[in-house]
Amino acid sequence: MFRKMREDVRCIFHQDPSARNVFEVALTYSGLHAIWHHRIAHAFFNMKLFFIARSISQFSRFITGIEIHPGAKIGRRLFIDHGMGVVIGETCEIGDDVTIYQGVTLGGTGKEKGKRHPTLENNVLVATGAKVLGSITIGEHSKVGAGSVVLKDVPKNSTVVGIPGKVVIKNGVKVDNKLNHHDLPDPVADKCDMLENRIKQLEERLQQLEQLTKEEGDLNEHSNI
Repeated sequence: MFRKMREDVRCIFHQDPSARNVFEVALTYSGLHAIWHHRIAHAFFNMKLFFIARSISQFSRFITGIEIHPGAKIGRRLFIDHGMGVVIGETCEIGDDVTIYQGVTLGGTGKEKGKRHPTLENNVLVATGAKVLGSITIGEHSKVGAGSVVLKDVPKNSTVVGIPGKVVIKNGVKVDNKLNHHDLPDPVADKCDMLENRIKQLEERLQQLEQLTKEEGDLNEHSNI
């Protein structure tokens, strides 16, 4: 246990340039505290002491702002940076050397049973605010862009961005140069544009009908004369 704790601390020094000393890291890094609490809760979960496990995880959530279900399987050297709002579901499986930033959700998509949360393989990075949902797999050495919503498997050595998530880089080669990390799709704006175009078409059609009605009226008036 103490070996793993030392490894967790060394991981933070490797990942975070602002880390100054062991005392500061051990006492002030909420991501580190959440991981340590989870290891204890997970041990009780495996012993089927579910109430104790959930109590520990809820206490950890209260003091760190990070919610990790005690049933989640987490590998070595997980780094949770600025972890407020991070949620990790019960059937999540996280490999070694994974990095997760604030606001990330590794969740499910409904009330299905069994494996319903994602699997993150080794050396995956999930950026701020990303949502990875369902029983999907993020391949090793892959990156999930900030604010993305990923609903399908991501192959290894890939970068995925957007809503829904789309692979834009695979094995170092751009897959689609039309979608940039800073130019994510906006489905609400797209819907508004569609409605605006439809209103314009209806207005044009109404003008045509009014013109046709006016011409028919003029024709009837001349006929009466």
